Amino acid sequence: MNVLFVSSEVAGFAKTGGLGDVSAALPRALGARGHDVRVVMPMYARVEEKDHGFERVIREGDVELGGVRVVYSVFRATLPGSQVPVYFVRCPSLYGRPSIYGQDGDEHLRFAVLCWAALQICQRLRFSPDVVHANDWQTALLPILLKSGFAWDRMFDRTRTVLTIHNIGHQGSFDAGVLPQTGLGGSAHLVHGDQLREGRFNFLLTGILYANAITTVSPTYAREIQHDEQGVGLAAFLRERREVLFGILNGIDEGEWDPSTDRYLPATYSLADLAGKEACKHNLVTTAGLPYARHVPVFGVVSRLVWQKGFDLCQKVLPRVLAKTGIQLAVLGTGEPEHEQFFSALARRFPKQVAYRRAFSEEVAHLIEAGADVFLMPSRYEPCGLNQMYSLRYGTAPIVHKTGGLADTVSHFDPRTGRGNGFVFEHFDEGGLGWAIGQALAAWGSGRGKDRERWHALQKNGMTASFGWAERVTAYEQVYRLVAPGRG
Repeated sequence: MNVLFVSSEVAGFAKTGGLGDVSAALPRALGARGHDVRVVMPMYARVEEKDHGFERVIREGDVELGGVRVVYSVFRATLPGSQVPVYFVRCPSLYGRPSIYGQDGDEHLRFAVLCWAALQICQRLRFSPDVVHANDWQTALLPILLKSGFAWDRMFDRTRTVLTIHNIGHQGSFDAGVLPQTGLGGSAHLVHGDQLREGRFNFLLTGILYANAITTVSPTYAREIQHDEQGVGLAAFLRERREVLFGILNGIDEGEWDPSTDRYLPATYSLADLAGKEACKHNLVTTAGLPYARHVPVFGVVSRLVWQKGFDLCQKVLPRVLAKTGIQLAVLGTGEPEHEQFFSALARRFPKQVAYRRAFSEEVAHLIEAGADVFLMPSRYEPCGLNQMYSLRYGTAPIVHKTGGLADTVSHFDPRTGRGNGFVFEHFDEGGLGWAIGQALAAWGSGRGKDRERWHALQKNGMTASFGWAERVTAYEQVYRLVAPGRG
């Protein structure tokens, strides 16, 4: 099939989270299956400053939105690890900024232009997509544009659309006055009228209403967002479209995240020989300035330190656990000042047990996944989550709240049967997290003898599971064929 894949971020060029990872991995997997995939994203300043082997393919394109004429050019590079072309929309006035996203008041225009330019690129290249795959609110105008501003072009007559919701909490909701600058001023009758009357225009809702199919990044999250408590105001619309709403669990790059070949690790390892994991643990704690003890479990955190991730629970639970048990904790991440200050204070209070690095480092992230014994991921909600899958693959038992993709990938370990691959708490409260940590420590025991054998069984359950894209890409192909039958 011909697939146009449009995203605001793509790993290997620019990313802030899971959206970027998926936007690289899925097109790469589709390309490997023989589909003609073209990716479109903005040319951010951070992308342009690096040498990705860019080739200019469109000298000048333009779009007029609400009386504003925006001129852009288009460059092409290849998605790393594939032959999939990535087309970059270069418009320095919109994308030449230090960060990918901003608060400058023109976010609506930045991503409306991306949507218009993506379809104009198809026209200029004479590429007729069977499926246009939009991702999150930033590209959610693509379905309605195909029914309005591009409806005249016969090359899109058989084009169908898929919208993936990576996080429904981010919707692209703006004052209704921006509508002309989205290019939909003359198509206001197509936009949800109640919201316009309320003075709002919501990119994501518009995509939900017009996409031929909607996917989200785990089966459990697809069910959760149809309920008011997690639908963030859009649950009723998703329930109306539940027949074309599918939950497809994200995969991980099993080449990038493989403890037996990981280039970031001081020692590699496998399930057959875990000596390298212990060497990673030693390296992790000593380079962080903590004393090493084989029998002391190390808990790891690699995360954005934000409300969604549940670290308010940690503020209530971790000081007590650290004082009582002597566990060690290695934390990597930045985010809300409240959480950064908490982990900084925790490291000062427990200097031999806690190390906090206020930064993000790919190398340290891999080291924590490999060197920790337990990975702490108490998210309040989690559409899919990737770190719990990295942890499982690295023999690091995750502690998770039973929500979204965490519920779909982590099962609670029962030491009596040897089944399960982590520790799962159902109630998002202080008692729930404390109970799960207690379960992990009970399974760890002394870290010696039969306790070590039990822990090894837990590690085996995680390390032998498959979380790659081979299975996931098939599910996306099925959705594509559902909306565009006879084209694949």
